[in-house]
Amino acid sequence: MRLPAALRYAFFASALLTLGACTSVETRQSAGIDAPVEPAATAHADTIKTDPPSLLFPGLFETVAAAELFPTKDWVDAVPAMAPGEIMSDWYDLSPETLSDFQGTAPVTRRDIRVFVDRHFDLPDTAAATIEADSGQTMRAHIEALWPELTHDTMTPGEWSSLITLPEPYIVPGGRFREVYYWDAYFTMEGMGEDHAGLKRAMVDNFASLIETYGFIPNANRTYYLSRSQPPFFFRMVGLLSPEDPAQAYADYLQALKAEHAFWLRGAMGLSPGGARERVVNLGDGAVLNRYWDDRKVPRDESYNDDVATARASSRPDPIDYRNLRAGAESGWDFSSRWFEADQLASIETTFIIPADLNAILYGLEEAIAAGCTRTRDVACAEDYALRAANRAKAMRDHLWNDDLGAYDDYDFVESALKGNVSAAALYPLFFGVASETEAGRTAAMVEAQLLAPGGLLSTNRETGQQWDAPNGWAPLHWIAVNGLADYGHETLARDIAQRWLATASRTYCETGKMVEKYNVAEAKPGGGGEYPTQDGFGWTNGVTIALMEKYDALRPYGDITPVTGPEALQACTRAVMAAAPR
Repeated sequence: MRLPAALRYAFFASALLTLGACTSVETRQSAGIDAPVEPAATAHADTIKTDPPSLLFPGLFETVAAAELFPTKDWVDAVPAMAPGEIMSDWYDLSPETLSDFQGTAPVTRRDIRVFVDRHFDLPDTAAATIEADSGQTMRAHIEALWPELTHDTMTPGEWSSLITLPEPYIVPGGRFREVYYWDAYFTMEGMGEDHAGLKRAMVDNFASLIETYGFIPNANRTYYLSRSQPPFFFRMVGLLSPEDPAQAYADYLQALKAEHAFWLRGAMGLSPGGARERVVNLGDGAVLNRYWDDRKVPRDESYNDDVATARASSRPDPIDYRNLRAGAESGWDFSSRWFEADQLASIETTFIIPADLNAILYGLEEAIAAGCTRTRDVACAEDYALRAANRAKAMRDHLWNDDLGAYDDYDFVESALKGNVSAAALYPLFFGVASETEAGRTAAMVEAQLLAPGGLLSTNRETGQQWDAPNGWAPLHWIAVNGLADYGHETLARDIAQRWLATASRTYCETGKMVEKYNVAEAKPGGGGEYPTQDGFGWTNGVTIALMEKYDALRPYGDITPVTGPEALQACTRAVMAAAPR
């Protein structure tokens, strides 16, 4: 019988107090509540940026965020006009009291705060956040025109800015996302042709430099993302540099690939059966799999108010909520019913869950390292990582395959139970080649029956108001689905999903002149839900849209659709999308 959330956490907290000094580190970690955090390995930690704005400006940061004078993302991206110590000195001169819980009634008014921020910080320009097409510009031409708009150079943002400088240019997603996001970059790069080969290599080199500097690839190149990563697609980006011979590219970047793998497996050594440490879980039967995690347990800087509100709605200790919210952000699925105990964000328990998609990606990374080692003729290394991959595949089959569902599933290792999640994450084992032919066939049937919608593929089959649930569909999941299904011979379903997605993207482009972050695939319109409005730009939508048209020649006419304005736009766009569909 499954314990209610409050009782589950009370039980674990009580057990920890009862065990007292005899409680091992692993016992605490097995509940997913806490874990020691090792500092990231760096060659010159004294000269690199590490502290997020909340640590540079304690009290001031929370006061400004709580005052809600600016979008929180704009506030964390603001560039200090002077050293933090000087700013804090001026702040305490303004108000000697600690105002971290500012609710509008403190001695310092909202106007005082606005004047102070304007004098001491440069906020980002939001005027360029919207990027619309020129009149008569086809969708394909618009995407090509967006690449330079979304490319950032190696700017020097200032010593105290939250932005981490990278050595080479890179593409950002667009809208509020002014930095390069880890897993976004892979799907963006899939749509960048040979004309952009130099920029693709530059982006790979940027990520390799982050691994060298911080020991891992953070969520994005901001200091407030340095406590977590994102789905580890770096090896797939590396493979794009040499698509005809990816093993050579893996060999060229072997050191970085091994370092990233070490980050995700950090804590596995000496981990007791049944224990969990950081991103690693020992399931007790020799199986070691991974979960999402974050090294901090405070509100996210970039979503401070949202996280505080979520914690207030929960009955658990705040640090548990914050850790789970942050781990959910590391997953990229921020947020989804995959991580909930109930259909509400306040029940989030990401750190208790072993996800099918993360472990499929890490299987792919281990296979890639083995291929790179083979290319360098390091037989011992190749055998080591091939065995790691084989062991992971077996562990996934033993623990994550849900025979009732007919797909790989997420696993609650605290309850020792599968979650029963119907989600597009089940397609990752196909994309990375973990699934057997039989498993792939059953997964295809599940997807067709429960996730296929008029406008593409649903993220999950549950509507919760969160952006990674129904009715939303996302570009990266469509790329994973189409290629994973096609690789196992389910070509008809793969092409059907691709066509539905391109019809949705091109219809929205026709009606709005925009490429957007996510789409409502139930009604073929921009998606919604989550913590912020749907953004346009948009890196991975652009990349997957181009890549799918390149994959299927018959679907290329969707790229020729142009924007339509005026009262007849809806009907005209409907006709244009119908005309672009293959006969």
